[in-house]
Amino acid sequence: MNELTLQELLQRREKFIALMTSRFPRWNCAVIMESVNKYYFTATIQDGVLVIRRDGSLIYGVRRSLERALEESPLPRQEIAGISTYRDLAQTLGGNLGEVYVEGDTMPIVTRDRLAKYFTMDNIGFLDSVVRTVRSVKSPYEIEAIRQSAQAHRKLLEENVPALLREGMTEHEFLGELSREMFRMGYQGMARFHQFQIDINIGQVGFGTNSLIPTWFDGPGGCRGNGPWAPYSGDSQRKLKKGDSVFVDIAFGMKGYHSDKTQVYFFGGEPPQEFLSAHKFCIDVQKQIASMLKTGEIPSKVYETVMASIPRERQDCFMGVSPNHRVKFLGHGVGLNIDEFPVIAKGFDEPLEENMVLALEPKCAVSGIGMAGVEDTYLVTPHGGECLTGGGRDIIIVT
Repeated sequence: MNELTLQELLQRREKFIALMTSRFPRWNCAVIMESVNKYYFTATIQDGVLVIRRDGSLIYGVRRSLERALEESPLPRQEIAGISTYRDLAQTLGGNLGEVYVEGDTMPIVTRDRLAKYFTMDNIGFLDSVVRTVRSVKSPYEIEAIRQSAQAHRKLLEENVPALLREGMTEHEFLGELSREMFRMGYQGMARFHQFQIDINIGQVGFGTNSLIPTWFDGPGGCRGNGPWAPYSGDSQRKLKKGDSVFVDIAFGMKGYHSDKTQVYFFGGEPPQEFLSAHKFCIDVQKQIASMLKTGEIPSKVYETVMASIPRERQDCFMGVSPNHRVKFLGHGVGLNIDEFPVIAKGFDEPLEENMVLALEPKCAVSGIGMAGVEDTYLVTPHGGECLTGGGRDIIIVT
């Protein structure tokens, strides 16, 4: 049974309408088709079109399954309508939608053109930044869901994973056993991203220098994967041996909401001093960023302050597998998607608000060994970040 209440859905709608009106004074209608956004406003994910008007009215035109939408969503019955085509929705709404805003990041052009066959739209704009901003501040319900995920996530990586690692297993085999353990602990079964065409199943895993293989994914770590056809599914040839570092960067999720955490291990011996040093450096950076996750702080200023403090000898290997493959952020929002607002990066100049949730992931490449570093999920408070996933942990030695 869905635990989301009508009151929470109405509050989300009100916040969205207020921000849309502030940013786009002439807007009239928002057309939403992306699954996560539909869930955020309706508490159900169905094939259909969600329309929110400036006057506060809402209609969710559902093609499949109307029965399930009515069962799962607390919205009033009159706000959920069964449709077969966009023509049915046009008859319900009327043909002229006025100034319309859609999801520019995810709506295919062909879908926009199909809508234009049945609706008159005076102008089409993009609502992505508005809905992502509204979603960035979490309600008590959302925070509790993230806390549950984070607690299981911490136990998984800090207590359970070491027992899964054994000499001679491949990355592919490890991912299979890791996946089984995740499901056993209540994992929701999928990790959702806002970024276009992300196909990560579990996360980034790398034995030894495999964690330094560059990828197209916008993250500091690397992995080889099963091949160019599946670059994140674990190397089926690389076997774990003594003296290997093990890099595990995965999301966990419960009730639709994610936590994000990374843990580094060292198998069959003591880690080299340079690897230990790089890892400790990342823990210290994470603590520095976390202390700045206060209500009113500006993410871009946090980024500039921290990056200015990185020693020259660390700069080429910080936040990337090599100097040519470095990312330009230190942390990102987490919620229904793993990559939410706000981002600790240049260009994010709106102040942090209480109850935003962010993952902080300082990482450092160590040539010939692997990726060192940490990632944990934090709640923004007036006094600094509250860690939900246990906090940056030393390298775990597995013997």
